[in-house]
Order: sequence, then structure tokens, then C-alpha cells
Amino acid sequence: MRTHNFRQVVFLVALFSLGTFAAAAQKAKPTPPVKVAKSIVFAVLSDGKMLEPIAYINKGKLEPTANGGDENSIITAFNKMYYKPGTNYRLIFGAADAGTVKVRSSDAKTDCAKNMAQVTTTGAKTPLKGLVMGLATNAPAKSTTSFRRKPTAAEKDEIETLVRAEFTKQKLTPKVLRYHNFTALDLENDGKPEFVGSYWVEIDRLTRGLLFFIAGRAGNDKYSLGYSEYRAIDQAGVMSGDIKNVDEGVYHELLLDAFDYDGDGTSNIFTHVQSFEGAGFNAYSRSGGKWVKSFEGSNYHCAY
Repeated sequence: MRTHNFRQVVFLVALFSLGTFAAAAQKAKPTPPVKVAKSIVFAVLSDGKMLEPIAYINKGKLEPTANGGDENSIITAFNKMYYKPGTNYRLIFGAADAGTVKVRSSDAKTDCAKNMAQVTTTGAKTPLKGLVMGLATNAPAKSTTSFRRKPTAAEKDEIETLVRAEFTKQKLTPKVLRYHNFTALDLENDGKPEFVGSYWVEIDRLTRGLLFFIAGRAGNDKYSLGYSEYRAIDQAGVMSGDIKNVDEGVYHELLLDAFDYDGDGTSNIFTHVQSFEGAGFNAYSRSGGKWVKSFEGSNYHCAY
């Protein structure tokens, strides 16, 4: 009987010890992963003085970053990681390295620019000013001989023939074509230009027709539109209630620059859409001879 009782005691002690160990193991906190900066691409805005996040780059794909509408703790952590004063990013202009963007400061509690940073841009041969903007990144960039320039007179004439045809599809016959951006870019490092344009026409006193497009040479060596998107906006649809803001560039999809984030040898086109409460960002990739929208994101600033 004593032997039987002794064995029961040993068994219960072992069982209790095992349970205590398991409970302790469950309560133990795992070691937190080491946080490192992800590859990221920014828009360089406001005459090269502001940095605004577009997307993280993860295995050739773009993913959203911290947004200006997120909780303050999320924005604070983002700013601490990417906006440490003195941090340098490569300026991308003409689909190639073109200078340096250096972080000066950021403030997660500021109005309308919580996840943005004040920066100094240096080295750019073409000044960033007004609607001439660029990109910045910490991702690896291959050295290229790409270019970004104004189209020649002959190129402009040929592309505007296509632009007029697009407006004709919308049953418009504009007497005057206007544009905010019209740029020639070498996107494949082959010396051949692609064209990115943001044209608009006055439909009537209070209505505008907006056309964003990407154009290049087709198989027959003639230019064609590889991507186009038309939108009509009237004054009632403008948050400020003033159509003149559209004439100044608000709501237009405008070129930032191009960067080969997916490593396929063709630079991807990035664009910016200014609105009254934030900004929209798009990226385009070539697929099957056409351009397709590969990323669409936005960043909240503040209420208008």
C-alpha cells in the first residue's frame, strides 16, 4: 500500500511540475522582431521641399504605407523610421538617379502633413518647381542613361493629333488644347521616348474635360496611346466651388517620374493627383504592349 501511495505522490508532483513549466512557457513573451526600414518610394513635392510616401516595395509589388489618417502612434513610428533628420534618399528624375533628398524634419502632430517630411533636394539638373516633381527612394537603382525632356515640335504635333482624337470620342471639338504636363521619357534605356501627358479642354464656362495618357511608338512605328483616361469635371463637383482650381492643376493626374521598382527592365510611371483633403498616387506598368495601372493609393492630409 505504501509503495502504491508513494508512486501516486511522485506522479502528481511530476504532473504539477510539467503543468507549471507549460504555463510559464505560455506566459513568456516572444522576442520582438528587429524593425528595419523597408524599401519605399516617395513623391518629392513643393519645389523639392516636401516628401510624401507613396508605397513600400515588397518583392516587386507596391504596398500602402502609413497614411495621414492613421492613428498617431502608427504615424509616429513611421516618421521615426523614415524621417530621422539627416536621412538621405536618392532623387529619381528622368527614371535615373539625379541627386539627393535629405530629410530636415517631420512632425506627426502637425496639421495636414502628419506623415510627410520637410527636405532639402540637391543635385537635380532640372529644378523641381511647381508641377515639375520627382521621386525619392532607398531601394536599389540601376545606373541608366535615361532622359526626361520636353517633346520636340514634331513630337508635340503628332501626339496632339492623338489627343484631339480622344476628345472627339467624347463628342468634343476643342479649339484650344491645354496641358499641365507633357513630357518625353526614356523608360527602357533605349533612347526611344514615351510620352506622358495631362491635357484639358474647356467644355463650357463651368466644365472641364481632363485627359491623362501614356503614348509611344506602336509596331508600325507610329505613335499610339498605350493608356488613356478621360474625366469631365464641372464646378459643382469641385470641393472649393471654384472651377479655376481645376484650371490650376487640382484633380489632374500629373507625372511625378518613373522608376523600375519591379526590376523588369522597364521603368514604371508614377503619378500624383492633388485634391483638397489629400493626394492620390498611381503607378503604371507595361503589360502586353499596353500600360496598365499596377498601383492605386491615397494619402489623407486634413479636412478642407
